[in-house]
Amino acid sequence: MEPQPQPLAVMDVDQSEMSIVQWDGTQNGGFSQAQSMMLNSKKLQDDLQNLGLKIKQHENNLKLLKNQKNKLDDSILDTQVTLSKYHSSAATGTENEERTSQSEEETIKQILQYGPSAASIWCQLRANHTSYASYPTLTKDVIGIVATLGRVDDDNLSRMLSQYLGVETMLAIVCKSYEGVKALETYDREGHINKESGIHGVGASFGTALNGSFSVICLEDLRPYCGEFVLDDPQRRLDLLKPKLSTGESPPGFLGFAVNMINVEYMNLFFLTSSGHGLRETLLYNIFSRLQVYKTREDMLLARPCISDGAISLDGGMIRHPGIFSLGSWKEMNIRFPRSSASSAPSKYSETEKQLMEMRWKKEKMEEDMKREQALLDAARHQFQRKKEEFVKFLAESSSYAAQQPHMHPMQQQQQQQQQQPMHPMQQNHFMNR
Repeated sequence: MEPQPQPLAVMDVDQSEMSIVQWDGTQNGGFSQAQSMMLNSKKLQDDLQNLGLKIKQHENNLKLLKNQKNKLDDSILDTQVTLSKYHSSAATGTENEERTSQSEEETIKQILQYGPSAASIWCQLRANHTSYASYPTLTKDVIGIVATLGRVDDDNLSRMLSQYLGVETMLAIVCKSYEGVKALETYDREGHINKESGIHGVGASFGTALNGSFSVICLEDLRPYCGEFVLDDPQRRLDLLKPKLSTGESPPGFLGFAVNMINVEYMNLFFLTSSGHGLRETLLYNIFSRLQVYKTREDMLLARPCISDGAISLDGGMIRHPGIFSLGSWKEMNIRFPRSSASSAPSKYSETEKQLMEMRWKKEKMEEDMKREQALLDAARHQFQRKKEEFVKFLAESSSYAAQQPHMHPMQQQQQQQQQQPMHPMQQNHFMNR
C-alpha cells in the first residue's frame, strides 16, 4: 500500500499577526508615513523644549544683570552723596563756615539761654559733677537731649533738620527706659507734681523754677526699625530702599535719608536698649522715619511721586508729609545739631572720585550686556513662536490624516494617537502659554 500523504501541521496564528502581515503588505506606505510623522513630532517637541530652556537661561541672565545694576546704582548714589557733601561745604566758604558752624558747646549754650526748661536744667546738672553724682536714680537712665545726641556734616542740613523737628523735639529728654521717665517727675497723693524731686527738684537747687510741659522720649517704648543695616558701616546706618522714579532711576539731587545723615557720637554708638536696639534704629528712626534730603527745592518738588514720609532741601524746602507743604520764610532756630568735628572733605577725595568713575564705567558695560542679552532673549522668543506655530499646524495636519484612515490597523491607531498627543498636558501648556 502506498503511503498516504501526511496532513500539514495546523499552526495557531494570532489573527492580529495575520492582520499585521496583510496590513503591512497592503498599506506599508501608510505605516511609513505614520512613522515619519512621529519622528517629525518628536523633533518639533525637542526643538520647542530646547528653545524654552534657552529663553529661561536668557531671562535668568537678564534678571541677574538687573539686580547687579541696581546695586551698582545704589553704590554710585552713595558715592555721589559723599562728594556732594564736600562740594556743598566748600561752596559755603571758610569765612561763612567759621561764622555759622555750631559746636556742641555752642548748642548747649543755646539750650541754656533758651529759657527755663527741663533741657536747660539737665545741661546744668551734667556740667556740675557734684550735683550730677547726687542724683543717681535720675542720671543713670537719662541719655541726654535730642539736640546733643548727634552731629551733622553740613550747616544747612543742621538748620533744616532742626526746623523740621521743632524746638519741642530738639529739647526733648531721652531716657533708656520707663524708669527714667518716672525719675524725672513724681506726684503726691492728690496727683500734683512734687516740686522737690526729679527734674523739678534739680531746677530748684539751681534756682530755676520749671514751669510748663516738656517732652520725654522713652527708647524702650519706641517701635524700632527692624530691617537690615548697611554692610560694614561703623555708624550702623539703616539699609533703606532708595527712592526711584518711574524710569527706575534715583531722583536728581537726592542726598540721602535724614536718619542716616546724623552721626552718632562714639560714646553712644554702641548703646543698646534692653531689647538690643541702638539710638539710630530707635530715637533717630522715630523722629525722622524715612525723611528724604534733597540738594534744592526744585529737586525735591520733582521727586514728589517718590516721597513717602516727607522731605527737606538744603535751600529751605520742606514737605512734612505727602501733600503737606511748609511755605514762607523760616524763623531762625539757634538750637541745632552740632557739626561733626571731622573735616567736611573726604580724607581720600581723589580716590573717591576715581571709584565713582570706575563704577560708572562698570554700569555702562553692564547696560551693554543687558542690551545684548535682551536681543538674544527677543530672538529666542521669536524662534519659539515660529516653532510653536509650526507645531500647531503639524497637529492639525496629523489629525486630518488620521481621519482619512478608516481601516487603520490598531497598532497604527495607537501610534497615531501618541503622535497626536505627544506631550504631557502640563508640558504642552508650558509651551503653548509662552
